[in-house]
Amino acid sequence: MRVDDAWYSGDRCRLARVYGNHERPTERRKVWGRRRDAERQPGRRDGRLHVPLAGDIARTSADMLFADMPAIRVEDKTTQERLDLLLDEGRVQQTLLSGAEQAAALSGVFLRVTWDKTLADRPLLTVCQPDNAVPEFRFGMLRAVSFWRELDGSTAATVWRHVERHEPGRIVHALYEGTRDNIGRRTPLTEHPDTADLVDSLDTDGDSIATGIDQLTAAYVPNMLPNRLHRGSPIGRSDYAGVHDQFDALDETWSSWMRDIRLARARLIVPDGYLRDHGPGAGASFDDDREVWHSLKMPPNEGAGITLAQFAIRVAEHQTTAEAITRQAIQTAGYDAAAFGLDGDGQPVTATEVDARTARGMVTRKKKAGYWRHPLADMLHVMLLLDAKQFGRRITPERPRVEFGDGVAESEQQTATTLDLLARAGAVSTSTKVKILHPEWDDTAVKAEVDAILAETGAAAPDPVGTFPM
Repeated sequence: MRVDDAWYSGDRCRLARVYGNHERPTERRKVWGRRRDAERQPGRRDGRLHVPLAGDIARTSADMLFADMPAIRVEDKTTQERLDLLLDEGRVQQTLLSGAEQAAALSGVFLRVTWDKTLADRPLLTVCQPDNAVPEFRFGMLRAVSFWRELDGSTAATVWRHVERHEPGRIVHALYEGTRDNIGRRTPLTEHPDTADLVDSLDTDGDSIATGIDQLTAAYVPNMLPNRLHRGSPIGRSDYAGVHDQFDALDETWSSWMRDIRLARARLIVPDGYLRDHGPGAGASFDDDREVWHSLKMPPNEGAGITLAQFAIRVAEHQTTAEAITRQAIQTAGYDAAAFGLDGDGQPVTATEVDARTARGMVTRKKKAGYWRHPLADMLHVMLLLDAKQFGRRITPERPRVEFGDGVAESEQQTATTLDLLARAGAVSTSTKVKILHPEWDDTAVKAEVDAILAETGAAAPDPVGTFPM
């Protein structure tokens, strides 16, 4: 996770710290494992470049999953209205987008439901990082998890950590005083201002808060399974697994390309006689903007004057190499080059060609949606339970259904063609056609539209008594 986090951050300093330790002999030959030019020659800038392809892969994964919010439904109408309000006020879509991006980079994330009545009159759905969590699994299922965070006021010698342990039915809080590599000793929550306000919320035992429900208030979402490095582990697999060498090669290519550009800058080679003497100890210089030159005192056999030195830039070679490396990295991560703009030649394409170009990415999206569906439904159910238990909402909590769309946005022309073919075949009703055209409408809106269409086309059934003489 430390290596994946460095690539995901796009921070060159963090990459240099990760690979500069030389934990493995091969890391010394990596782009970011070498000593910087500034270290070898003080005053010289670092010529290594970084291409944030890792961040683009994680962002694309999140966009494919939650750019369109999945449909979340329950049977009870009152509960559905309350759930829609919780999703909107809690900005759940933004939370899921952030969580999906981090899961793609760090192999998975934790969804956590908690509450703070001083901040909001509702439960809160948050995302916790996997490198700040200690999960406990049984038969591949999460039974408990401890989240930890470093608190303000920590120094190099003393580190304050707040540990929040989620168990079925309760949440345990603890404060530890330790060092960078040791959690240290447990101290009262009142010893640090960030945890002192939790004391008033604790139960009589002094270290936990009862949730009032039997369900666990946290869930783990793996990015992809299995984990190839730890077979049989329930911990997910990052999109960067097996792609680190491609990331390093891409940075090597771009650094070489920029080096060609630096070396190919036009330079003038002038004889010593063309230099202007600034006096004893002040050196000499050549003014390349000067327009008029007087005669120079130079021996006749010293040669003619200024020589231009400029080298060629290997643009095509570097561009082809960078594109090939990028394609391989994207393919290994499970996506299509079209999602990153590598297949856009400006020519119109058919729907069949679009499906063929995005087939691999759609398969990856469906697999990830399967990993997200159940943990998300569990946490939304927990939100409804806590809303009724802790906030006294008069609702009937039930586990919602989470349905992801197909992820493909068809044009109006393609939708119209599909509906026309289905209507000709007599394989679709007017109600189904309206639902296909307007998937966001509820049953009441669909029925009203169907009635209007049948009335305008004259296809509505005649009223058996409407014209009967009374």
